[in-house]
Amino acid sequence: MDNGVKKTHQSCPICGHHKCVSVFKSGSAWCHSHSKTISNYKTACEEAEADIFVEEQPMESQKNYINIESAEYGALTDRKISEATARKYGVQVIYGTDGKVVQHLYPYFGDGSFTATKIRTIKNKRFSWIGSHTESGLFGENLFKSGKYLTITEGECDAMSAYELMGGKGAVVSIKSGAGNAVNSIKNSLEFVENFDSIVICFDQDKAGREAAKKVARILKPGKAKIMTLPTGFKDPNDMLEANEHQKFTYAFWDAKVYTPSGVLNVSENREKFHNRKIKESIPYPWEGLNKKLYGLRQGELVTLTGGTGLGKSSVTRELEHHLITHTKDNVGVISLEEDWRRTVDGILSIEANVRLYIDQEREKLSRAELDKLFDILYDGDNKNRVWIHAHFGTNSIDEIFSKLRFMIIGCDCKWVVIDHLHMLVSAVHGGDERRAIDDIMTRLRSIVEETGAGLILVSHLRRVDGNKGHEQGIEVSLSHLRGSHSIAQISDCVIALERNPQADDPDEANTTYLRVLKSRYTGDIGLAASLFYNHQTGRLSESKKETFEFNGGQNELNI
Repeated sequence: MDNGVKKTHQSCPICGHHKCVSVFKSGSAWCHSHSKTISNYKTACEEAEADIFVEEQPMESQKNYINIESAEYGALTDRKISEATARKYGVQVIYGTDGKVVQHLYPYFGDGSFTATKIRTIKNKRFSWIGSHTESGLFGENLFKSGKYLTITEGECDAMSAYELMGGKGAVVSIKSGAGNAVNSIKNSLEFVENFDSIVICFDQDKAGREAAKKVARILKPGKAKIMTLPTGFKDPNDMLEANEHQKFTYAFWDAKVYTPSGVLNVSENREKFHNRKIKESIPYPWEGLNKKLYGLRQGELVTLTGGTGLGKSSVTRELEHHLITHTKDNVGVISLEEDWRRTVDGILSIEANVRLYIDQEREKLSRAELDKLFDILYDGDNKNRVWIHAHFGTNSIDEIFSKLRFMIIGCDCKWVVIDHLHMLVSAVHGGDERRAIDDIMTRLRSIVEETGAGLILVSHLRRVDGNKGHEQGIEVSLSHLRGSHSIAQISDCVIALERNPQADDPDEANTTYLRVLKSRYTGDIGLAASLFYNHQTGRLSESKKETFEFNGGQNELNI
């Protein structure tokens, strides 16, 4: 051979097919099927457990598989497989000058006729074929017709070992070559395999074997495939035969679980997980009415806060931000796209001080020392930062904003993030389709919540409604009033709406905001939850205790 080629028509460690690889004298190889260089062919084949350096010779070189020179029946002493089992499977051995087994000869059949012999050289784990490899079925396929159980292993010795471990009972076969070629082997013999009621897959317990077992299970009729897990410390059935662990293997066989695809759960097998679940820790809201309906705030949830223009969304978010900072030890992030970071800090500290510090004349009444003392709530006991605020300089792209959000959660360890507001995020998306932009943003927010487990509080606007009265006159809010897309309601875990009539003749009524729960995935309890009175002197919201809002068959009534 020229060009440094050592062998051609060799097996492929990528897919297990044969006759598509040329091996060079350097040890590298070229796969003509995948147009890919294999830097170390032998290592790649060993890792894929493929038949390396396959030499497929025509059948004319032998009259039948039992007449290969020097071959005879005998025990596979190197694998502790008895002669009786070897004879059952038609396997012969060749002995060396020292009387030890040096080669195994495995017969293969296709459509009931002998097609090939696979030769295993023990010393170097080299395999070769005489006859037609492609026309051959599973190893041992000629011995069994149909039945209740069929066990499939990853190698010929494993098949014979499993047969012995089960006392010579049951049908046991093997794929032709390695985990990488498992699916192709089974597909070529699918009609034979489907003749059995249950298929027990007993592949090697390494990563390649476990993945191959799942792939094979997927191509079988649903509910037929069971995947066998061997006891710790055993890689394959031959390991267990050599350790004389017949009983443990039998237990593992009967304990094999029916394969179910990812995302489909057999509930009966998960009793302990049902009991030993992770408890969702809830942080109380500042207002008891919300706690009665929602059982508090939870990380890993997306809460949307909505209301008409000028109805107090900022006051409510400030109370929530301050509450999270002072009532938890968690880091808190704030992304407020309509204001400078100083205004955000003023709002949080105003809650602590009961003074509207965002008004210059009010802030100037406090000394620097008093302001510094208030500022200390932004740190923990070790003087470490706990509050992180998005400082925007000009317009940000949506990707930049999401990058900062991810950094807050992962880099700054913020367990809670308040985003004010959704429609400013939408404005950062180029293009005029608001609904599509909202859908994309809500999906990305949901993904971040699921990925990181952080709790997100999102502020959203309402659309204008038809009629003489709008949200600024205190009309009742519904989910259909959310502006731009139904995905806001669909993707949020909880939606809380603010209702207030600032034009009411009664001053108390004009300064009272009602909190209405529009959605609660956690509790299902919706309706009016609390009323908050705004104090213009302190800038604080206080909950009215004279009103109760009770859950009543899905309807919520205001009782005064």
